[in-house]
Amino acid sequence: MKFVKMHGLGNDFVVVEVHALPVDPGALARNWCDRHFGIGADGLVFVLPSDRADVQMRIFNADGSEAEQCGNAVRCVGKYAFERGLVRRRDLVVETLAGLQRIVLGGNGSRVEEVTVDMGEPILEPGRIPVALAEGGTPSGRVEAAGREWAFTAVSMGNPHAVIFVDDVEGTDVRGVGSEVETNPLFPNRVNVEFVETLGPGEIRLRVWERGCGETLACGTGACAAVVAGVLEGRSGRKVQVHLPGGTLKIEWAEDGRVYMTGPAVEVFRGEIGQPD
Repeated sequence: MKFVKMHGLGNDFVVVEVHALPVDPGALARNWCDRHFGIGADGLVFVLPSDRADVQMRIFNADGSEAEQCGNAVRCVGKYAFERGLVRRRDLVVETLAGLQRIVLGGNGSRVEEVTVDMGEPILEPGRIPVALAEGGTPSGRVEAAGREWAFTAVSMGNPHAVIFVDDVEGTDVRGVGSEVETNPLFPNRVNVEFVETLGPGEIRLRVWERGCGETLACGTGACAAVVAGVLEGRSGRKVQVHLPGGTLKIEWAEDGRVYMTGPAVEVFRGEIGQPD
């Protein structure tokens, strides 16, 4: 099977174009995403036909679980679809489990270098995130992890996030805290965990513990959730540069209620791999 290795700010994916999902996509993800015995990636992305959009994206984490959405992956899918002639326009719609996403492709000629994604409106109702909090008001609470309590703000960008503001993101035990928060019973579908250091109203530093992956170099939906939480908690403005270990994303929670994300998408290499035994 032919594949393309791609990444958005170091959040990397094995991208495969298929007409239908294979029988056990989770098993393929676990095998191919293994960094020692496979290709190595944070997730396996399938590009499929869609009767509702220009293309469809399905993404499986390195542990085999399926994610509803991924901001970095959808940018890669837009680049893949345009550069391989699946679409001819620089504005297109991608179908995901979280709904339809509109994206605009930047660049020159036949190449795509930067992608802007309409991530939609954030979901703030606890029952829809989901998180076990009382309905009404800001979806914030406290969770125990690594021997102490952490204040968090819950946001869904099509997938669930718990945003934790810290004074020093580099000095935070992202693995220890993130792994415990991810599986806390407060979050029935598990949760992505964002650790945010506020640098100013238009700038934050972010590290992310991704559900099913562990810490990654970047997370598009996590960056969006961090900005939404920053606005709700009075810690940031609505247009923010989000600095992640893999690079910087530009996020805007616009006055129309929708969140817009702009960042790069990069092709690393192409190859072929056989089905696992």
